[in-house]
Amino acid sequence: MEELLQLEDEIVKMLKTVYDPEIPVNIYDLGLIYGVDMDDEKNVTITMTLTAPACPAADYIMEDVQMKIEAIEGVKSVAVKIVFEPEWHQGLMSEEAKLELGFL
Repeated sequence: MEELLQLEDEIVKMLKTVYDPEIPVNIYDLGLIYGVDMDDEKNVTITMTLTAPACPAADYIMEDVQMKIEAIEGVKSVAVKIVFEPEWHQGLMSEEAKLELGFL
């Protein structure tokens, strides 16, 4: 159990290194990550959204998430699911992200 929690912490740290090229805040603090699920075999499913359905960087962001999570020792596989329900809004951002983007 502790190993899974440690792995989940590593995943969150890695997600904080992924950026939308158009926004100077990582996708985790932007509130784009809706869920990080892992089974007993350490297959990871990342459920996330985008700031807009027609986001031009969608493929780049998904690929970056996939590659960075797969690089974590112990992770067996990664699936990235993009969802648009619930719709992303600024209220999902962390306080740090709001400050960085001038919303506070």
